[in-house]
Amino acid sequence: MAADSEQDSRAASVDGALASWRQGDCVLGDHWFAHRLDKSFAVTDAGRVAADADADLAEQQVQGLVVVTQTCDIVRSCTERPYVEVCPLVEVDDDRLREVQRGRRPAYGFVPLVADRKLVADLDRVMTVEKPVVAGWERTPGWGTDAEARSFALALARKRVRFAFPDDFTTLVRKLQKRLEEKHDRESVEGRALRGLREIRVSAAPSWDDVPCTLTFFFVRNGEDVDFEGKSWNTFVEAWLKLAPESGRFTKIYGQVTTLEDLRAADYVDSDPLDLDHLSSGAGE
Repeated sequence: MAADSEQDSRAASVDGALASWRQGDCVLGDHWFAHRLDKSFAVTDAGRVAADADADLAEQQVQGLVVVTQTCDIVRSCTERPYVEVCPLVEVDDDRLREVQRGRRPAYGFVPLVADRKLVADLDRVMTVEKPVVAGWERTPGWGTDAEARSFALALARKRVRFAFPDDFTTLVRKLQKRLEEKHDRESVEGRALRGLREIRVSAAPSWDDVPCTLTFFFVRNGEDVDFEGKSWNTFVEAWLKLAPESGRFTKIYGQVTTLEDLRAADYVDSDPLDLDHLSSGAGE
C-alpha cells in the first residue's frame, strides 16, 4: 500500500511539472538524441561512430530538444499517456532560417522564441521519452501567440502529409523554382513581389493523373500593398509562368493572384503548396 501511495505521489509530481508544457516548447543546452541503426551499414556520422564501438544505438549531442507531442496529450496523466515525442534543435544560417520561417523547408520547423539563437526543429528526427524525463527539464517556451502555435502545428502536419508532385511536373517547374529562389531576397521590385506572397499553390484538373491536364497556380499574396514602381501583380505572374510553359500532358496553365480572404475554400483544399523540398532532389536539405 505504501508503495502504491509513493507511485501515486510521484505520478502527481510529474503531472504537475508537465501541466505548463505545450507543443513547441523546448529544453535548451547540451542534450542527447538517440536513434537505432544497423551496425553492418551505418549511413550517418553518428551511426558510424556507434558502429565502430559495436553499438546499434547512436547518441548525438544536440543544442536542445523541442516537444512535438500535442498539448492535450502532454498534460494528460503520465499513467495514461506516458510518452512525449521530441525533435532535436539544430543551428542553421540566416538564409536557411528565413526559408524555414516562410515554411519553405518542410524538413524543419520554425520555433519563434529560439529563433534568435538560429535554432530550428529538425523534423526528420523524432525520439520518444517518458514523461518523468521531461519533468526534470527546464521549460523554455517555443512560441508566444496563438498564431505562432498554429504555424508550428502546421509545419508538423505538412511534414507528414505533403503532396508528392509527379516527376513531369517537377521537371516543368524547375526553371520557375530556380527563379523564385534566386530573386526572393533580392532588393528589387521582383524580390519585393516574391516577399509579398504568403504562398504559392497549384491545382491540377481533372486530376494529377489525367491526360491532358490543366494546371492553375494560385499566387496567394499577403494583405498589405506592395510598391511595384508602376508594375502590377499580373506583370510578374505572366513572367513567372513563362518559365513553366505548356508542354507534354500539361496543355493549359493558368495563374491567379489572390488573398486568403478571396481564395475559395474549395480551391484551397483542392490545391497543394509549392515549397523548395517538394521540388528539389535533395529533399530535406
